[in-house]
Amino acid sequence: MKFNPFDQTLLYGLDKFFIEMKSLSDANILPNKILLSGFKGIGKCTLAIHLINYILSKNEDFKYDVENLTINKENKSYKLIQNKSSPNFYHIDIRSEKKNIDINQIRELIEFCNKSSFNDKPRFILIDNIEFLNLNSSNALLKILEEPNNNIYFILINSGKFILPTVKSRCVNFKINLSYNESIFVINKIIGNDIFSKINKDLINYYFTPGNFLKLYNFSNENKIDISELDLDNFLIKIIEGNFYKKDTNIKDLVYDFIQMLYLRRVKLNQNFEDYMSYIKLVNDAKIFNLDNENLFTKLRMKLMHE
Repeated sequence: MKFNPFDQTLLYGLDKFFIEMKSLSDANILPNKILLSGFKGIGKCTLAIHLINYILSKNEDFKYDVENLTINKENKSYKLIQNKSSPNFYHIDIRSEKKNIDINQIRELIEFCNKSSFNDKPRFILIDNIEFLNLNSSNALLKILEEPNNNIYFILINSGKFILPTVKSRCVNFKINLSYNESIFVINKIIGNDIFSKINKDLINYYFTPGNFLKLYNFSNENKIDISELDLDNFLIKIIEGNFYKKDTNIKDLVYDFIQMLYLRRVKLNQNFEDYMSYIKLVNDAKIFNLDNENLFTKLRMKLMHE
């Protein structure tokens, strides 16, 4: 089950955030520079798409269903955004072949902002993963954030990582969060099933977002591996032995979190505190600086198998 925020016509679990921003829009005081910050996979981009559709569809047929927090698939503005042909919407994200959002993407955005509007509706700029802006692209973005054209709204999405303070200070920051129970509710709605029938509770991190749960759910289905029966130790052994972290970048990202979970549990039991904390530092460094992790994972597998 692939999860594309642009395809999610139902909004789960983020009602209070949507209602807050809707109220600001209805009162004509919606900030024109919004930062949505929170853990990866919590639904920030989906929330932004719903807010944008609510505003753009107000005077259209099949307008946004506020009562059920639902986008109507027959709505014109929604179809235009889906087809990437909307004159009122521009989306930027890190390209698959790139490591950063580069300055050329921001230059293309500036061209869009400088074009005349085809209608009297507001225009929305949605920039996902802004933590991947490099210095040049950040500075170029900063210039248009300081003096945006009339009736243009910027929605920037950050997953809790560092962004330039000068960019952050220009925006009104909405901190998006879900409790553990809310995350479980959302993922159950998305998959139409009980997530605990698919994932062993020993693998559940209380800070997991619906997106994290979905990655595990997809991994289990795509590789035909029953992870409802695997505890944390055996799950990591399985992932490393099968080299799944090489084949699936989503799982590779989660493995780092799982390793931290494993060692923090050991630390709480006062088992070789210094050894475990030094290993967690190695894991963090490998993740942050994209270091070679082959020796790291091999060492972990051998350790787990002989404990």
